[in-house]
Amino acid sequence: MDYSLAALKLFCGQLRSARQDNSTSSSANVLLGILFQRAWLQGVLISGSEEGRFLLDDGTGVVELSLSSEFQPQDWKIGLYVMVVGMYNALPVGGLPLIKVHKIVDLSACPDREAMWQLEVIEAYKFFYLPS
Repeated sequence: MDYSLAALKLFCGQLRSARQDNSTSSSANVLLGILFQRAWLQGVLISGSEEGRFLLDDGTGVVELSLSSEFQPQDWKIGLYVMVVGMYNALPVGGLPLIKVHKIVDLSACPDREAMWQLEVIEAYKFFYLPS
């Protein structure tokens, strides 16, 4: 993992446009002309511990989350609003984007969390991702 590459703040739907970068030996991807390995997402769990499959929906799309055993003792239930940061795996044909989660935080108790996240992603796009 190349930690010099930033974790991009993204909407789930944007990951469908990401492509694997073949110009480097690392497992990097390219989105909006930016090289990245990790994605930073927020949304509502639409499938959780009870189902054995973790799906995150932010209104723009759905991604699958791969949680390691260190996160499994937590009871990640449907309806929780969470923030996740993790390694993005290239989109399988016909499948959902997959994030191997390094960090997950329950933000359900935070007011205005969804509106603030949308503003954060837009701000990051304008200031950092948009070509000048």
